[in-house]
Formats: sequence, C-alpha cells, structure tokens
Amino acid sequence: MKSAIEAFEAMDQESTTGSISAAVNGQLHGAKYVIGADIGGTNLRLALADGSGAMLGRWSASTASARNAETVVSLMREGVDALLAEASLSEDSLSAIAAGAPGVTNADSGVVIATSYLLGWRDVPLRELLEAEFGVPAFVDNDVNLAAIGEYAAGIARGARDFVFLAIGTGVGAGIVLNGQLHRGSIWMAGEIGYMLVPGTSDAPVERGEPGALEGMVGGEGIKGQWKSRWSASATTLPKEATATQIFDHALEGNAVAQEVLQLAARTLAYAIYNTSLILNSPLFVLGGGVGIHPALGDAARVVLEARRAQIQPTLVHSSLGANAQLIGAIHLALEAANNKMTTAAI
Repeated sequence: MKSAIEAFEAMDQESTTGSISAAVNGQLHGAKYVIGADIGGTNLRLALADGSGAMLGRWSASTASARNAETVVSLMREGVDALLAEASLSEDSLSAIAAGAPGVTNADSGVVIATSYLLGWRDVPLRELLEAEFGVPAFVDNDVNLAAIGEYAAGIARGARDFVFLAIGTGVGAGIVLNGQLHRGSIWMAGEIGYMLVPGTSDAPVERGEPGALEGMVGGEGIKGQWKSRWSASATTLPKEATATQIFDHALEGNAVAQEVLQLAARTLAYAIYNTSLILNSPLFVLGGGVGIHPALGDAARVVLEARRAQIQPTLVHSSLGANAQLIGAIHLALEAANNKMTTAAI
C-alpha cells in the first residue's frame, strides 16, 4: 500500500487551503515522526508514521471503561510511549499528532462538542489536552471525516472529487467530500446522518449526544437491539447477545430471523443513501466501519437501491482500507499540522 502522502502526491489536484486534495510532502519541510489516533467507542488505535506517511508501528487499547477525555489522553500517552520505544525514538522526535473523535467536532478549535458512545464527552477541548500532554501541534476532527480523507488519499475513493464515506460501526456517520473538499457544515454537524429520519425509524426526539434514529436501525447497537427483540431459542442457534456481524453471517447461512434483521437494516440504509444522493448529487458511496464492511449489508442495500431507478443511481462500494482508513487520514492531518507549524516558524 502506498503511504498517505505518496497517494496525495500522485494526484494532480489544486492546493486550495482547507482542501483535502492539497498535496503534502512531510519530508520537504522536515517533519520527523507523527502520531495518528482513532478514538472509537470501544477501542483506541494509534499509528506511528514517518515524514513520508509510512506507518512504522501500531498500538491499541480498549476504551470500554473510558468515561472522560483525560482517561483517553492517558491511554494515548501509554500508547505513544510504547510506539516510540519500539521504534527506538525519543519523544522529541515527534512533530505532531492528529486524532479522530466519534462525534460532532469543531475542527478549528479542536473541541469535541458531543459524542454518542463515550460518556462524559461534552465540549471537550481535546486539541488543548493533546498539545499539553505531548508538546506538539495537534489536530482534532470527527473520526468519519478522517476515514473519508484516508479513502480519498489511498483507498477506493482515490481521486473522486465527490463522494460520501459511510461509517457503520457502533453508530452511523458520514464523511462528505464535495469538489475535493471535506464538507463539515457551519456548526460542524454535516454528516451526522445517524440522526436522519427515514421510513421505519423512530421519530422520538433525542438529546444532544444520544444515539439517533438511523443508528437505532443500522448501527451495530441498533442491529443488536433488533435481533434481541426477535430472538427465541427455538428460532436460532445464535445467542441473544450476538454481534451485528455474527447476525449477518447467520443471515447468509439462511436463518430467517437473521435475514429479517439484515433486510430491515439494508432497506433503512438504502433509504438514507437514496435521500442523501438526491441532496448532494454524490455519485459514490463508500461503506466502512466494522459493520458497514460486511458484504451482506452492502449487497442487500444495493438491491434496494437498484429497485428504485432514479435519474442518478449512486454507486455503492465497500472501503478498500477497512480499519486503516481513519489512521491514514489522521496521519495525513498530523503531517499537515507539523508542516504548517514549521512553515510558520520559518517565516
């Protein structure tokens, strides 16, 4: 796989400020090493990369017991120390760090406004916490936006000027790329499609940071809930506490209950994609996340979409980077943060 930076350099794109298509050359400005972080609802993943964007090492830990940002930052300290030690590097070799958080995030201020699945995360100044902990420039964005950057740089959406990355894991979110630029929205909520209302979803109001209606049908937790409501020992050998991917596997094996849950999730997802494509005129949708990359979900949603022949039929594909998408996007942004800092210092 090419590094994130090599992928960007291979593109003949404009270098507009704020555009994810802007080519970045870490070695040109002397960036040493950077950390990319993906903060998930269940796991924290870190990657150490050199100035060219090539990954040198990875580290992960559970965030299941994490109740606040300080706990996550402490975990990140543990992981960064382990990665540096493994690579025989000192802490002062780091140039920058970038992290993706699962929720509404102000990328300018580095504040995580609200998250659905990390308790206690409200208006958290994550960039400030990271810079205080590591002493290097930090960049913070929504984790799905980072995945979109990764797919644009080195994945199946490489070079696509307009596409939507759909992350379906514990929850549901979208990274929207329009004309080669990441669209975050005026109040940073562009892509929070987990709250979308489509036929069959609950229309009950939800509080800020609580799981949304679409997540309740398509997200990993929502699918598990649908399974539990239909489960009976006489209808399946799969346990009541099965995961979404296990349920989808069971559907492919022919179990009727699992197939019902799969078809419900796929139909709901297809409606969300159809409506989004009409609004954004986006020709490409990339499915990612631990649940989204399961072939059964994409195949079933594609059947629903193809049955609704609109003037514009969006192409639905699976992520080619899988779990690497967020980390590759984070590495790119960390290198960009490091290079911006060095360029400013040189002026």
